[in-house]
Parts: sequence; structure tokens; C-alpha cells
Amino acid sequence: MKTIEEYMKLPYRLELIPDTDEGGYVASYPELPGCLTCGETMESAIVNANDAKRAWLEAAITDGVEIMEPDSLDAYSGQFKLRIPKSLHKTLAEHSKAEGISMNQYCLYLLTKNDAVHGRTN
Repeated sequence: MKTIEEYMKLPYRLELIPDTDEGGYVASYPELPGCLTCGETMESAIVNANDAKRAWLEAAITDGVEIMEPDSLDAYSGQFKLRIPKSLHKTLAEHSKAEGISMNQYCLYLLTKNDAVHGRTN
């Protein structure tokens, strides 16, 4: 088991979400279930998140709870093969040409845009 300082140095993903009801921001670490806090500003939410992470890790170590380590990008190549209908391939090729970019760039744009929208609804 790592020490608290070793866990604190790991690159856990911090999520900051505007709190539309109360104002300010909600901060959480998705890899540390239940580790969340808030702050009136983004900066205060980040400071509070660091404090919450330390408290969460200390409690987990004390209670013997398994602590997940952050997901690593090393497990992902950045490439995958996708089979699509010919009609969609044609449409994507036409739209990317109209935008003056490669179809790969256009598909990356569409995936990123959709992922950002999907991320806000969770």
C-alpha cells in the first residue's frame, strides 16, 4: 500500500462542474467514489478538492478500503477501426470536403463535440 503522499502525487482526474442551482462549482474525483466538494470560485473549488482528496485517502487507508489508481493513457493507442454504411461514409466525405479538412479531422471534430455534450448530461 502506498503512503498518503504517494497517493496525493498520482494524477487523479479532477472534474469541475458549474453548480447552476447554488452557484459556484462542484469538484469531484471520479476514481475516488464519493470524493467531492464545492467552492464559490473555480480556484476555491480546486483547493477544496485537494483537501477533500487528502481526507478521502486518509479515511480509505485507515479503514482498509481499496484505493483505485488513476487510469493511464498508456493503455490506449489513439486508433480504432470503425465500419460504417457506405452512405454515411459518402456524407462524411462530402461534409469534410465542404469544411476544407480531412475526413479524419472532421470525424474527430464530430466525436469530440458529441462527447462534450454527453459529458455535460451525466
